[in-house]
Amino acid sequence: MANNPRPSDLHYQNGFGNIFSSEARPGALPQGHNSPQRAPLGLYTELLSGSAFTAPRKHNLRTWMYRIRPSAGHGKFARVQHANWLTGPFAASETPANRLRWDPFPMPTEADFVQGMFTVAGNGRADAQHGVAAHVYAANRSMKDRYFTNADGELLIVPQSGQLLVHTELGPLQVTPGEIAVIPRGMRIRVELPEGQARGYVCENYGAPFSLPELGPIGSNGLANARDFLVPAAAYEQRDDRVQLVTKYLGAFWEGEQVGSPLDVVAWHGNLAPYKYDLARFMAIGTVSFDHPDPSINTVLTSATDTPGVANCDFVIFPPRWLVAEDTFRPPWFHRNIMSELMGLIKGVYDAKAEGFVPGGISLHNSMLPHGPDAATFEKASAAPLAPHKLEDTLAFMFESRHVFLPTQQALQAANLEPEYDEVWSGFTAHFRG
Repeated sequence: MANNPRPSDLHYQNGFGNIFSSEARPGALPQGHNSPQRAPLGLYTELLSGSAFTAPRKHNLRTWMYRIRPSAGHGKFARVQHANWLTGPFAASETPANRLRWDPFPMPTEADFVQGMFTVAGNGRADAQHGVAAHVYAANRSMKDRYFTNADGELLIVPQSGQLLVHTELGPLQVTPGEIAVIPRGMRIRVELPEGQARGYVCENYGAPFSLPELGPIGSNGLANARDFLVPAAAYEQRDDRVQLVTKYLGAFWEGEQVGSPLDVVAWHGNLAPYKYDLARFMAIGTVSFDHPDPSINTVLTSATDTPGVANCDFVIFPPRWLVAEDTFRPPWFHRNIMSELMGLIKGVYDAKAEGFVPGGISLHNSMLPHGPDAATFEKASAAPLAPHKLEDTLAFMFESRHVFLPTQQALQAANLEPEYDEVWSGFTAHFRG
């Protein structure tokens, strides 16, 4: 391999949605033409389109790549099985009218990032390009001669334990717990585990690509700032041996081979690129008087639908922050929503639960199912002095969708599904005396 950098040597470009350009070899990037008759340095020109050709300019996504071999140069694919990575439509099991919670999923005997994927729930259809699937990954083997492409959706990766070094066609991303990475639909990757093993969450987004939410009355500053998103610099792999390709297409997995690395892009320019973001840079906003706003105020990224303000999926976080509201019940109140909420915990304790929800776990509160703090949290918060208080050493997140999350049969049968989760809302005392 050539020009395959170590993690300490990685370079990034700042911004979200910009037109970027990068070259790993001087002179590799054409000037003035996207597809000259002869690309510089004997490279091949290739276009990756992430939107319809006629999409409005502000929604149009594409990147030109200048590579050692075209990506079309692989052999015929053969169908293979993946036991635990499932794809919508999700109709194999009846969805219970219960709140659900899972303890952390176990580490497999031996699996790489793709093999260690386990689907918990989902909605929509990959073939119709709407909805999402929620997965956990647990991996203890790096991908060396094996590369992966997901044609069904983009991947929002949320590490919980262990670093990931995600090599992409446009360059590598090193992602640690407390950061996220987003890999565009159709982009080839190879995932290494610098610490030997890793665990985390993935939102597989079949719908519109994630983007920054509109800020509305918040104004021009707040939440996630575009400049804090990092895009990789070009760094190609060059090899002449045979490698394995794995493609996920309409829920099925296919394997084939090709000569040379699929990550051989020497230069590129465009606005369809993988990116990472440090969640510690999120500018949390909340009340400084009384009550507190809806959790949508903590939206980092959103996948829009054709209905304004109604999300295919919002990625929402609950980071360290100050609580200062007067005469206010400060944890999340009791609520029922049209939106469905699938939550994970990266570290610390979530302020709505006294115990049971641990890092690496998952809770699912679907549309119109009542939920909120448990009895111990309610009693504590109701009597707490309302002085300014900072929530520290905590980081939870939520995949929130307009579509109901349908749990998979394998998740409903998993040994780590808590059988008595609904009991956390038992023990409330009727204080009213009529």
